[in-house]
Amino acid sequence: MSKYYRGKRSKNIYTPGSDKPFKLSRSKIDLFRECARCFYVDRRLGVGRPPGFPFTLNIAVDDLLKKEFDLHRAKGTKYPLMEDYGIDVVPIPHEDLDVWRHNFSGVQYLHEPTNLLIFGAIDDLWENPQKQYIVVDYKATSKNKKIFKLDEPFHESYKRQMEVYQWLLRRNNHDVSDTGYIVYCNGKKDKKALNGRLEFELTVIPYTGSDTWVESTIYEIHDCLNSPAIPKADPECDYCTYREAAFEVEQSHQ
Repeated sequence: MSKYYRGKRSKNIYTPGSDKPFKLSRSKIDLFRECARCFYVDRRLGVGRPPGFPFTLNIAVDDLLKKEFDLHRAKGTKYPLMEDYGIDVVPIPHEDLDVWRHNFSGVQYLHEPTNLLIFGAIDDLWENPQKQYIVVDYKATSKNKKIFKLDEPFHESYKRQMEVYQWLLRRNNHDVSDTGYIVYCNGKKDKKALNGRLEFELTVIPYTGSDTWVESTIYEIHDCLNSPAIPKADPECDYCTYREAAFEVEQSHQ
């Protein structure tokens, strides 16, 4: 077993019957929705999916956007892009915003019936004239077409992400708008040369969602974690499909 997996097995593994709250991130909820088997093998048995390469360019874009919006947050002014889209909102200060943005703390809520401590880190927080909080998420990519709607299959994950954040803030007694926004940064590839800089086209995409699925999913996750049986693989899961195909081939060559 590789060094990565030896380390992975010792971290945040669910133990049935434990009275200690079990931390469950927004991304792990999404993993459960993708494939209950991968989720179980990860959080119950301690072997996670192979890690991907870090998206360092995306992280840089996130950091720079936060700095830009924070300048307007401090002044109580609108970001120019909000004016362009006719969005009557402002970045709002909050004493817990730095905590809510931190990956290992985020917005937290202890779901007492399951003893699962749900958490997720938001990118930004805006406020509308009704004094409702608005969840904002930053995304970066590079496509030839302008991005103005969430119509790709992988965008479903973005929608669930926002709905979990909305659910968490509501459970912390905040008034949250059903409509959140994704600030999409699309790296331009139509320039003649790089010339030492990469330019982005920014679009603001509204998404009106519903967090009604979150509560029932938490109960499903709790049942899954307490089951002695490994769930069946999702037929659309590439990881499980590869693992099963590799096992069959290996068995046939023994």
